[in-house]
Amino acid sequence: MKYYCIGIKGTGMSTLAQILSDLGNQVSGYDDARGHKFTQDGLEERNIPIYYDGNHELDKDTIVTYSVAFKEDHPELQRVKRLGLTVKKYNEIMGDVIDMFETIGVSGTHGKTTTSSLIRHFLEETVGCNYFIGAGDGYATKDNKYYVVESDEFNRHFTAYHPTYAVITNIEREHMECYKDLDDIRNTFEIFARQTKKLVVANGDNEEVRKINYATKVLFYGFNENNNVVIKNMNLTEKSSEFDLFINNELYGHFNIPLFGKHMVMDATAAIIIAKELGLEKDTIEKLLQTFHNAKRRFEEQRVGDSIIIDDYAHHPTEIKVTLEAVKQKYPNKRLVVVFAPNTYSRTKDFKNEFIAAFKVADKAYLTEIDCNREKQEDYPGITSHIITDNLKDSEIVSVDTMDKLKNETSSVVCFMGCAYVDGLISAYKKVIENNK
Repeated sequence: MKYYCIGIKGTGMSTLAQILSDLGNQVSGYDDARGHKFTQDGLEERNIPIYYDGNHELDKDTIVTYSVAFKEDHPELQRVKRLGLTVKKYNEIMGDVIDMFETIGVSGTHGKTTTSSLIRHFLEETVGCNYFIGAGDGYATKDNKYYVVESDEFNRHFTAYHPTYAVITNIEREHMECYKDLDDIRNTFEIFARQTKKLVVANGDNEEVRKINYATKVLFYGFNENNNVVIKNMNLTEKSSEFDLFINNELYGHFNIPLFGKHMVMDATAAIIIAKELGLEKDTIEKLLQTFHNAKRRFEEQRVGDSIIIDDYAHHPTEIKVTLEAVKQKYPNKRLVVVFAPNTYSRTKDFKNEFIAAFKVADKAYLTEIDCNREKQEDYPGITSHIITDNLKDSEIVSVDTMDKLKNETSSVVCFMGCAYVDGLISAYKKVIENNK
């Protein structure tokens, strides 16, 4: 088969393109962004062509899929339609692919990528697995039995999936441009859960997760005693996070993970349950936890001079808050500064107060102006980053060109956050450090 992916550098589309290529298909793609993005590394490794204009030919039997960031009137979309090519949504293509395997679908408002990456690590180091993870990672071979799939609720994408096993890490208000209300979000998760064939592993501490009417076996996990799997004796230190897991009131094991924050303990617990259900021994799970490295842009650290730079994908207030708390766990004696790049007007509008509360965890917060490729500013009058910075003490607007505002933070922990790319901001900050030596 021949596939053409429009918006191929997007995290989900890049992953799909890599998977289609690994399964023996001929894949190429288009993107508006000519600059390098980390998501294209896997594409280049597979020699997948990336085009930046519409001057190349496409065979008539090519199947086209495209990112939701590309509007229907985009010139490249218009061109493939004029050519009469078949166009399918990327999640529909992914749903067709994963039906060939025993699938572990990891869903949730937060924690999908880390939980998926943990399960992938467990399986990849033992029995082998395919994976589709939103951090730009994808791989598949017909020889593997299992497929780990990050199952995204955006635009109800995951309703195209029918996993063998499912994880629901949490349900919260998010993507309100796609959903009417929280009930609508929960009902969509229920569709996903009821399409699961064997087992759902679900966060039992989350009220909305508990409301789902499950059609198959479910195991609840969390800190509350009414769960099937209960986390106890958690100890969060500067070096790691450790905890005990009790299954049906019996001690299953003590675990120590090289990750930080209560939310990471929850993600690890979900992954451990899946690994156990798939037959991995406890000792094997314990050892593999010690060799786990989280996905790209998940608490990625580098030291430059006296500064600790952290690059993190967090973009929802809940994610920002728990990640900043995790930074404080690891670096309790360091000043904490956050540089956040908001990427949608709708989320900024819907969660203004929650953003303000989350940023209070840091000692200082900088925000860029909103940069959105799927929403128009005129549809959100008055919504800018100033509605947060003007209502938050020790907060101001920053850009690549004004990064010298951080010249007094060269010995701080500076956490760059956002689902948009922040490489330019990080590079600019590194120059500030260099100039202040």
